[in-house]
Amino acid sequence: MTDDRTKPPEGERGEGSADPSTPQTDFWRPGHGPDVTSFGMDSGPGAALLDVPDDVLDPEEEPEPDPLELGADRVVRIGSGQGFWGDWQEAPKLQVRRGAIDYLMLDYLAEITMSIMQKQKERDSEAGYAKDFVTLMAELAPDLMERDVKVVSNAGGVNPTGCRAALGQALASHSLRRRPRVAVVHGDNLMDSLDDLIAAGHELRHMETGEPLSTVRDRVASANAYLGAESIVTALRQEADIVITGRSTDTALTYGPLIHEFGWAVDDWDLIAKGVVAGHINECGCQASGGNSLVDWRQIDLTVPGYPIIEAKGDGSFIVTKHPDLDGRVTWATVSEQLVYEMGDPQDYITPDVIADFSSIKVQDLGDDRVRVTGARGRRRTDQLKVSIAYHDGYKATGSLTYAWPDAYEKAERANEILRGRLEYLGLEFDEIRTEYVGAGACHGHLAGPPLDDLPEVTLRVGVRSQDRHSVTRFTRELAPLILAGPPSVTGFAGGRPRVQDVVAYWPALIDREVVEDGVTVETISL
Repeated sequence: MTDDRTKPPEGERGEGSADPSTPQTDFWRPGHGPDVTSFGMDSGPGAALLDVPDDVLDPEEEPEPDPLELGADRVVRIGSGQGFWGDWQEAPKLQVRRGAIDYLMLDYLAEITMSIMQKQKERDSEAGYAKDFVTLMAELAPDLMERDVKVVSNAGGVNPTGCRAALGQALASHSLRRRPRVAVVHGDNLMDSLDDLIAAGHELRHMETGEPLSTVRDRVASANAYLGAESIVTALRQEADIVITGRSTDTALTYGPLIHEFGWAVDDWDLIAKGVVAGHINECGCQASGGNSLVDWRQIDLTVPGYPIIEAKGDGSFIVTKHPDLDGRVTWATVSEQLVYEMGDPQDYITPDVIADFSSIKVQDLGDDRVRVTGARGRRRTDQLKVSIAYHDGYKATGSLTYAWPDAYEKAERANEILRGRLEYLGLEFDEIRTEYVGAGACHGHLAGPPLDDLPEVTLRVGVRSQDRHSVTRFTRELAPLILAGPPSVTGFAGGRPRVQDVVAYWPALIDREVVEDGVTVETISL
């Protein structure tokens, strides 16, 4: 669940790491029938055409085929099992065991995840991958082999080979119907070649500031290019049962299998774009099947949720659904909320394999946890890949104290004044000091308005950041004294001093795709 898109060539508007100053357009436009949504931009900002009669169609629009025709062609079912590293471990088990799927996709990576894994590998050369994945696969292996369900995952992080080796050890004592073939994708990790790339003229400039990477080269912690679907397709053609990638784009974990199954041409931009939309819906796990949904969240039972399943056809149309005996909900609302998540410019959703136009998508609620998605268009892919780089940018620490009624907010405010005064008295300087009053507007800031007079409790949370570790360490020692040398009615200090942490900053950059793709390899073996 991450921003894995590139910037378009000069003259095209990009999506993903776009300039934050670029104005965003409100493109939400339900239309053409009460249950169909077209994510169009032709009606202007804020337009909302609800309950348009079925006979009102744009003159140039082709009528959609009857939903009953969906059963005429072969369907490939791809279940989403993980939306991030730390997601619910039971979800993939339920996807495999509670109904029919052909593929299980597991997305573990975000920008910060790569730097965490890189630090783990620096401490232990055999680490650097999602260990949860190994445990999960060891438990699910008999079911996967029995049901012929293939797995596609980016759990390899910065050490896909180590991930496969650990999986081999975990499966060594398993009695299986057959030994699984496991593919590893290499080539996304650019750390070892970073200096050579810079020397060869690849400046890896920050996509927002334009600064060359050389300005922070000595502090770089990880550097990984986002790969598309080609390596996944290669692995599946090598008859892999489990595909382990490093920094693959999240959406490719879904549309890679579709390219393989349906034989889509890599330059059939419309078909690939449809696959990208399917992958975008699948990539965040339960978020498309009722989780984190603003619509009817009180009524959606998420105790044992069914994660989304994509039922795709060769023409690129697909239905989003879930296993019927599990909780959660798949509706027009849940799918639409996921479609606009991390979208940026809806007409320029840029991936390594295609530029997808989300403004042409149509969403139709068929009822019974079945939502049909059609209409995505695509354009030629860019000649560059995005590189996710993480670098060390100083140190930080965050601590908190909770103040109780009466006058909870005023007490927290006064404690903040005292703390800042003491830091100044000690001569400590920070790049940033940030104060939040949890329970009194921390989420909405000034938009929350003045705090209520009778708040039962308010948590004071203060964070600092600095290049000087000593200053941050000294800050961590200044919260506890407020317990007795500060305002009354305080609690929440049993956890001890805050922990000093490295600040890991994000550096998005672009690189010519052939520089990376020429070094990508796929190795498939039986375990």
